[in-house]
Amino acid sequence: MLADWPSLLFNALGWGMATFLVAAGLTLIFGILHVLNFSHGGVFMLGAYVAFTLTRWSGTGGLASFLGASLLAALATGVVGLAVDRAVFRRLAAVDGAYVLVATYALLLVCNGVAKLVWGLNVFSAAPPESLMTVTVAGDVVMPHYALFVIGAGLSVYLGLEWLLNRTAAGRMIQAIAADPWMARLLGIDVGLVYTGTVVLGFALAGLAGGLLVANQSLSPDLAGIFIIQAFGVVIVGGMGSIRGAFLASLLLGLVDSFGSALLPSMPGILFFVALALVLLVRPQGLLGSGRLA
Repeated sequence: MLADWPSLLFNALGWGMATFLVAAGLTLIFGILHVLNFSHGGVFMLGAYVAFTLTRWSGTGGLASFLGASLLAALATGVVGLAVDRAVFRRLAAVDGAYVLVATYALLLVCNGVAKLVWGLNVFSAAPPESLMTVTVAGDVVMPHYALFVIGAGLSVYLGLEWLLNRTAAGRMIQAIAADPWMARLLGIDVGLVYTGTVVLGFALAGLAGGLLVANQSLSPDLAGIFIIQAFGVVIVGGMGSIRGAFLASLLLGLVDSFGSALLPSMPGILFFVALALVLLVRPQGLLGSGRLA
């Protein structure tokens, strides 16, 4: 119960970082294209399937193999993002945003169809790397090493995006385009190239999240919808397009979900939706919503 608050805090941190891994690419694409990519969950699922397949082919259970498979899954979904940008986003750039939403939902259906065609309807399970199957006990808190790894991965992705957006020339161009693409074009920035790079990075982050979290899920075509509701909630609460807001929201909603499950064990997840509704009523622009990608 609530007396076991250190364990609840650890679970909240694990939930938050896992959800942020999924939400990072979604936030990035919305921040610059202002498109809610409904296919994000499907890309996450394909990344998980690719990483699972590569790990099984390698025949090893080591951490290096696991990380390598996750990075290759990110590369594969990044290539998918390049194709989607050329075939969908660029072609629909001049039309009403509703058409883009319909197109991304259609892409989600395509991802589900590809998963069923290639891997079938069977449910697979993947074990974490052997080095992450142990636990550390600190007082009354049992900390699985795989959960610690996911927390570290979420923090690493956040710090990497912070560095990219706020410490590099590419990041400054991304922020300039997110704020005013017309003025950025007048300043000589290749807006189309930055758009493409952002889409590729967003899709790659979705694939990376799928690879890193595959050992935490039952792998099936239903995987596309497991994390995506939480990811959309994080993006909305944090402020549409704000990386820092998504990170903060993942922590806060993780706390809400963890303590809510302890308070109301018969209705797990209910406080997550209550918190989401309250934020939308009190601060509809989100915690850090400012129209700035940071």
